[in-house]
Amino acid sequence: MDRRAFLASSVAAAVASDAGAAASPVGQLRAVFDRIFAETLDASPQLCSRLGLDKGERAAAKSRLDGASIVDLDRAKDRTAAHLALLKTVDRAALPAADQADYDAVMFTLAGEAAAGRRYAYGYEGAGEPYVVSQLTGAYQSVPDFLATQHTIETKADADAYLQRLAGFAQQLQEETDRLRRDQSLGVIPPDFVIDRTLQQMKALKVEPAASPMVSSLVTRAAAKGIEGAYGAAAERALTAYVYPALDEQMAALSDLRAKATPDAGVWGLPDGEAYYRDALRNFTTTGLTPKEVHQLGLDQAKALSARAETILRAQGLTQGAVGERVAALFRDPAHLYPNTDEGKQALIRRLNDIVREMRGRLPAMFATLPRAEVEIRRVPPYLEAGAPGGYYNRAALDGSRPGIYWINLRDTAENPDWTLKTLTYHEAIPGHHLQRSLQQEADLPMLRKTAGFPAFAEGWALYAEQLAVEMGEYRDDPLGELGQIQASLFRAGRLVVDTGLHALRWSREKAIDVMTSIDGSPKSAAATEIERYCVRPGQACSYMVGKLTWLKVRAAAQSRLGPRFDIRQFHDAVLRGGAMPLTVVEGVAERWTASQKA
Repeated sequence: MDRRAFLASSVAAAVASDAGAAASPVGQLRAVFDRIFAETLDASPQLCSRLGLDKGERAAAKSRLDGASIVDLDRAKDRTAAHLALLKTVDRAALPAADQADYDAVMFTLAGEAAAGRRYAYGYEGAGEPYVVSQLTGAYQSVPDFLATQHTIETKADADAYLQRLAGFAQQLQEETDRLRRDQSLGVIPPDFVIDRTLQQMKALKVEPAASPMVSSLVTRAAAKGIEGAYGAAAERALTAYVYPALDEQMAALSDLRAKATPDAGVWGLPDGEAYYRDALRNFTTTGLTPKEVHQLGLDQAKALSARAETILRAQGLTQGAVGERVAALFRDPAHLYPNTDEGKQALIRRLNDIVREMRGRLPAMFATLPRAEVEIRRVPPYLEAGAPGGYYNRAALDGSRPGIYWINLRDTAENPDWTLKTLTYHEAIPGHHLQRSLQQEADLPMLRKTAGFPAFAEGWALYAEQLAVEMGEYRDDPLGELGQIQASLFRAGRLVVDTGLHALRWSREKAIDVMTSIDGSPKSAAATEIERYCVRPGQACSYMVGKLTWLKVRAAAQSRLGPRFDIRQFHDAVLRGGAMPLTVVEGVAERWTASQKA
């Protein structure tokens, strides 16, 4: 029996099993969701750990890493196709409105990934990450951080499982190297500057084993729990015998690719590249916007935001030069910079914690429900700083064993002047990512929906949260802080322009950097890192502003219809409690809530 025939028989068996367990349409939908979630966990030991579910009947997951081979990729595509077929057995029309929204959210993901899986053989499943290994993708980049922050150590079994995963790290590297070579045969080679950045990070990872964070993380945490054993020596042996040889082979493969690479930055040069970008744009924005429409949207937003920035800059006596030039001068002003020293970086993190504390006390004015999970602020590990974003967020564990983490990149404090810190923190922590993701995980939703992610929903919400802080009066006596919020929005408007410029208009990396800095005034070093990010995750950068504008649009529509009866606390509760979903589904949820308030 071939793979497709096996797939069809598996779906038929699943339908028969689930039909007996769930007579009602809602019961059937929940059974389908539970099955999809369980099979997703079965295939991803690392997801089990990220969610805090690597215990009990899933305790064996804690000693394993995800499969990364070509066979594993094919299995993932088959699994997606099977899940799509399973979901289609549910009668959507028979579901209540809230369950229809859940159905539509899952359908969007499965249908998009299944279609992309049939069309594109390279990269990761779906459309949006075409390169198996880059400065932002690959086991070398993700596993060390995963082991340090997602693999908990409470017992000797946990420490032993860490060692097993460390050995499994080598296998992941080897499997990805095989895919790297396979993709090369398909005509998929990352841009030369991406390979250079990736090799730079790999070399930074390969330190003397005794000095490796992968060793110290295990040793320090095991000692803190009183766990006895020669874990340092064992971890060093694993690095020397397994991990570093596999890393060397991957670096050699990338070095071979470097000789064949070009500086072409966009995915238009990949097999079926123009279609790949359109699918990536749909995947990340969850809309039908074309590259041309997204590009124009960015230009329009940049013009409007520049006008507001002009007003603030003039009020501060900054009148000479274009908006981007004056903002760039503010970035360089030493009066607003923390020292680029360990002490200066510690002081910067203390300021971020102060901002979180100040905002936490004001949230009840805007939100009827607040997250139970805490958020911690940590520095991006130095070996990942070169290619990592300026800030990002990791969600809390479902079982409460690990808080949400807001990571700040402190490779150079000049990229984080004090007038930018409020906005970045509102975006990554509260009322941005931490609030939204935690409320989703703490809501009464099927597990599949608790853990679902849609970039336009989440990133759009976080950008909306920046705007919400303005409305809450957080910048009332802080005009430069408000300028930081406008600059951050200009940055996201610039992303629409340069992402489409790179992948649809065939701009060079250098042109994209120049356009970005002219729009938002950010330092060229920061702009270069961002542009290189867009090169390896086409379309993702567009999710922020498209999402924010949708959030503002649905809120304005509700305010217009309800007038004085509009309650922003209840509005936020209504649109967040259902979890992340495509923007088109969000619009329907908001409309139904508005109608219920008018009744």
